[in-house]
Amino acid sequence: MAQTHPTTDSAEAFYVARGGGVFTPTAHTTGPWSPDAQHFGPPSALLVRGLEQIAAERPMQLARVTVEIHGPAPLTDLTLTSELVRPGRSVELLTARLVSTTGGAVVASASAWRIATSDSARVRTGEAAPLTAPEDCPPVEWPEDWHGGETGYLAAMEWRRVDGAVQEPGPATVWARQRVALVAGEEPTPMQRLLAVADSGNGASNELDMRRWWFINSELTVHAHRQPEGEWIGLDAHTVLGPHGVGTARSTLHDVGGQVGGGAQALLVRHR
Repeated sequence: MAQTHPTTDSAEAFYVARGGGVFTPTAHTTGPWSPDAQHFGPPSALLVRGLEQIAAERPMQLARVTVEIHGPAPLTDLTLTSELVRPGRSVELLTARLVSTTGGAVVASASAWRIATSDSARVRTGEAAPLTAPEDCPPVEWPEDWHGGETGYLAAMEWRRVDGAVQEPGPATVWARQRVALVAGEEPTPMQRLLAVADSGNGASNELDMRRWWFINSELTVHAHRQPEGEWIGLDAHTVLGPHGVGTARSTLHDVGGQVGGGAQALLVRHR
């Protein structure tokens, strides 16, 4: 039987650490597809926490993180593990896993390339223009019939609309920042903040009525050419739907200073 923690839902965090790599999700993690499953922003950020726990012998940065979603993330205890798969002086390969403590099923896994940092400021180029500042943007209004709109992940984040409208089909640009910590008692790192938002690309740029259609991602890949700064993460997203039940959501990721990277999600598209 899954272990329960009655006080967890009142924690101002997505997770409560129980020791031994075990984390209990709170009601803040609940996603829009089902009241019984997490939005994958928090688990993605938790996997990054595991990756960041792997010690480095020199200054290094996570350059690419891919989260493989093995199935719905339950609202029960998860065990986080991580390891260094390929050590190196310049480039290293890391992995992490989230495993359900009930039955031992892998809920999600992540692989990441970590690259040694150096000074390339004088050749910096190619970034998208900065977005309109969050304080100059109105709040996002999410569809009322999406699960978790009042108590789950959507409510645990503060959202601002830059362009487009998530209640209507089409591309959209939004700002988001966490109202709660990732893990109770901890300050989220920049990359944890980035992954907590990046998984929302398909929701922000939805093209279909989620009451009639599934457009669920099976993975999330984030490339970051620099660490984001500050609490706000910008998401400039658009979705492409193919003719055979497969789609792609792509996002340009920002902080208030400009572009920090990009994200992509492979989508299952199917009538409900």
